[in-house]
Amino acid sequence: MHAHPEGLAFAVADSQQSAMTIDASRDLEIRRCATQLRLLVAAGFAMTLLSASLAFDLWDGLGDYDTTLGYAGVALFGLVTCRLIWMLPAERGAVVVVTPYGIRDLRIGNEFLPWDSIAEISAEESRGHKMIVLTPTPALQQQLCGIRDLARCARNDRIVIPSDGLATDFDTLLRACRDRHAASTPRAALQQEDERGNQGGAQGFAVQAS
Repeated sequence: MHAHPEGLAFAVADSQQSAMTIDASRDLEIRRCATQLRLLVAAGFAMTLLSASLAFDLWDGLGDYDTTLGYAGVALFGLVTCRLIWMLPAERGAVVVVTPYGIRDLRIGNEFLPWDSIAEISAEESRGHKMIVLTPTPALQQQLCGIRDLARCARNDRIVIPSDGLATDFDTLLRACRDRHAASTPRAALQQEDERGNQGGAQGFAVQAS
């Protein structure tokens, strides 16, 4: 009896899901994307050098205000470049931490959000940018107004966590959040098991049909 290739693929998928379930008991620390930041640092250096050349009048005939613009550019791009260097992952560590107990995103604040204060986790996309949306419980919604950073990042009483600039893909981050949220709340865990059971039944039907 020969194994069907689709059956092997489903077995691999099931093993990967099991691995993710085991990993849900561990912390996930996500740094900023080093490649993107390094490109921004390089661009900042280039703009700073260009501004310096204008400030020292190395370009003739560009106008009467090129020196002033040059000094302004050196000040602006120099500060931005220093800020980007300070944000490099090698020096600043993780910015998003997903644990079995909650999540914290240092880009929007230092507050730790327990999973029992999150009612739902969903995914949205706006203008090509994917983001994770956390729907807080009524108790947390009442506290949002008093937390300045979270209130600034909230949209329609929901907390938005952007995936841009992180050293992981969006699907991995979303799966990690949902798995840990499901493991911390029995009701969400039952819903996740039902979804996986429905997916498994559909896959088994497909194997039999093939």
